[in-house]
Amino acid sequence: MTSMRILKHTGLAAAAALTTLATPIHAEGTNDMTPVQKDVLSLIQSMTYSFEKGDIDAVMQTYEPAQSIAFEPGQPVSDSALSRKLFQEFQSLSPKFSYSGHEVIVEGDIAVHIAPWQMTGTAPDGKAVTGEGLSVAVLRRQPDGSWKMVIDNPHGSRLLTTAE
Repeated sequence: MTSMRILKHTGLAAAAALTTLATPIHAEGTNDMTPVQKDVLSLIQSMTYSFEKGDIDAVMQTYEPAQSIAFEPGQPVSDSALSRKLFQEFQSLSPKFSYSGHEVIVEGDIAVHIAPWQMTGTAPDGKAVTGEGLSVAVLRRQPDGSWKMVIDNPHGSRLLTTAE
């Protein structure tokens, strides 16, 4: 994968989301969320805020060490060092994210966060970069009660083609 190709695709992706949130700490619609759902959303928001600030160490702390992040559709990355590098490269776009809503489903120690996202940024050559998609992240409650992402797919709105 070339750096420009990664930047192009990650510019359209988010983590993420990167798994993935530049929304206020109290996101719209959170009044109906349980405290546990709000904890999950808070982790996602913390990751996005840290990413926008360029704090990649804080971003990586929102993921379990054995994580899978889809920086490109259908090509998840499970190597933490490579994920860190890709986040750093993507950071060169100075991305800003917004979300049009959040859905958090929790069952025991597993949670799913789903959110439509939009991203704006600036490429190294000065051109505006935009993207949008649907972030789908799977999180696991840690022994200390906190949450961390295990799977982060900002390309949830895309279907992978299958051989028939």
